[in-house]
Amino acid sequence: MRGKNYRHPAGMPYTRREFVGGVPHPKIAKFSLGNPSGDYDIELQLISCANVQVRHNALEAARVAANKKIQEVGESNYYLLVKKYPHVILRENKMIATAGADRLQEGMRRAFGKPVGLAARVKIDDIIMLIRTKLNYLDKAKEALNVAASKLPMKTRINIIELKKISTK
Repeated sequence: MRGKNYRHPAGMPYTRREFVGGVPHPKIAKFSLGNPSGDYDIELQLISCANVQVRHNALEAARVAANKKIQEVGESNYYLLVKKYPHVILRENKMIATAGADRLQEGMRRAFGKPVGLAARVKIDDIIMLIRTKLNYLDKAKEALNVAASKLPMKTRINIIELKKISTK
């Protein structure tokens, strides 16, 4: 199975877990990291520039990469939050691949398939993750979101929002 097979959202999202057996759990370990009640100056948002489905292992890889970079400023100096949750169940019709196969197996057209993973549907201008931090850690937070963006299957941009009015004297 390859991630690019599931990148473009097509059709209705398949989300009803109560009707499906064997749905895997999302690989995202934690959705929020750091100190949520800190006194922060700025918020950096990683925003999508395309309509895509992002697999749960890509979201987890982005979270881990961003946290590893931003952790250098200290655990109490930032708050990282993953905003997207993988609801969409991905299915795959697995074909038989045996050693003695001399012909390609074609299989049944449009077969239903078994659940193999989860994905989050992301639209243009959706916030994927955000980091709140103090102004003097702005460069580290930008670097963290740039590293996280490299793990995701679409182009992104970073918005910086002032949480407090910053005086420049």
